[in-house]
Amino acid sequence: MTDRKTPRAVRMAQPLARDVAEEIAKLHGVCIRPVALRRLDMTTGKSEVVDVPCGSPLESKCPPCAKRNRQLRMAQCREGWHLDEEPIITPDEATDRQRCLVEFRADMQAKRDAEEKAGGDTSDLDAVLTGLDIEINEAGMRGNVLGRTASKRVRSTKRRQDAPDLPKRKMDSTTLGRTFEAADGRTYRPSLFVTLTLPSYGKVMNGAPVDPDMYDYVRAARDALHFSKLVDRFVQNLRRVAGYDVQYFATVEPQKRLAPHLHMAVRGTLPRAEMKQIAAATYHQVWWPQADEARFEGDRLPIWNDGYVDPDTGEVLPTWDEALDQLGDEPMHVIRFGDQVDVKGVLAGSPDADQCIRYLSKYLTKSLGETLDGQAQREHAARFVDALRYEPCSPTCPNWLRYGVQPKNAKPGMVPGCCRSKAHKPEHLGYAGRRVLVSRKWSNKTLAEHKQDRRTWVLEALGQADEPTDPHRYVWQPVRPGDPEVAPIGVRLLRSIAERQRWRAHLRRLEELSATPQAA
Repeated sequence: MTDRKTPRAVRMAQPLARDVAEEIAKLHGVCIRPVALRRLDMTTGKSEVVDVPCGSPLESKCPPCAKRNRQLRMAQCREGWHLDEEPIITPDEATDRQRCLVEFRADMQAKRDAEEKAGGDTSDLDAVLTGLDIEINEAGMRGNVLGRTASKRVRSTKRRQDAPDLPKRKMDSTTLGRTFEAADGRTYRPSLFVTLTLPSYGKVMNGAPVDPDMYDYVRAARDALHFSKLVDRFVQNLRRVAGYDVQYFATVEPQKRLAPHLHMAVRGTLPRAEMKQIAAATYHQVWWPQADEARFEGDRLPIWNDGYVDPDTGEVLPTWDEALDQLGDEPMHVIRFGDQVDVKGVLAGSPDADQCIRYLSKYLTKSLGETLDGQAQREHAARFVDALRYEPCSPTCPNWLRYGVQPKNAKPGMVPGCCRSKAHKPEHLGYAGRRVLVSRKWSNKTLAEHKQDRRTWVLEALGQADEPTDPHRYVWQPVRPGDPEVAPIGVRLLRSIAERQRWRAHLRRLEELSATPQAA
């Protein structure tokens, strides 16, 4: 009887042990969802299973990793906000493969020019050059090396009549803002903390519409889908007015009404009136086919026949390029910022600066859909997601079939309302862009380099040298489920907790030794 009950008791105890281990791991900052990888040392031949942190930025999945990611972003924001020296950006050297591709392309270009001069057919060589350009771009070379670009549909850049004009200053090759000298002779280099929001879609109370029938969910959904493009336009206009290469660290967060809004730390300063003028003059036009009236819905959907056709007439639906060629003079949608623009001046090292950095990273550990509070707001979110369901999120979205247009790169099996893009998922609420936006010359470091700085500091505190490791020494392989060398997750968490305790005990001893006065 005991032998039969023992395995069951062990199975019942394992989830309990894991739950306890997870709670302790959270207290010690240990990842609760480690990924087991097999590491093979090519020098010694030793093979071992190593737990690697999952690195999730969301607190709902792994609180310790989310907290670590938030602290890393705070350090990145702090280091780049008030720089007083120009960051030096050194481009990476070309790899052997890139050099080989460019040299081969130069030979093909010379051959093509000679063929054209002789009056021969250059179509095959043009195809080869186009393929080489694509391969060079994929290998890391930006743009077309010799200026050859694919045909691109161009629209007028004339500003809309309903948008105010913006002043344009001569660009200066700097990323630093202006300095100001006080009466006591001290020099200050202030920066800005800017908050931008979207316009109103209807009266809201406690995060939910007062009258859902009067709330413009279609406009709210489209604004959320294209919010990232509006932010890009704002940065372009900001640099044009400022007259220098403005650097920024920005985060996208949900308002209580579930609309995305932007918090931005800007290096340098501009007058508040100009910042509000830039926000008012910024807009983005979406030049897509109209998506206001559904042509196919329910069981009556386009059929695939080497392309999608009308189920009744058999007529082939216009392709994406054909639909763009038929566009009129008005865009499908125009997105703008709302009237609420908050601009705050911030000095380096001040309490305001620390508070703004904490505010910038406040919601980074939560998804956009995790801020729901109350039944009314949950119902509001459900209506918002329902409005997003059939809104096209990109040129390749299957929802275009609902409006009689074949999506770009159409393929069999596409069904309107079943797009897999994260923009349609409830946890993203229409915003499919990056939550953290950092300009290239912000801190002169990548996020990986900030992680390396933290690692170097820990190793130095532990008295260990941070020596570079041969990148070819270790080979990492995934571990298959059920591998006998992988211990239960509860045991693995306890091992990580013990290792973390050893580190902290060693750090405390080093701190005590450094605080103890040395004998003469």
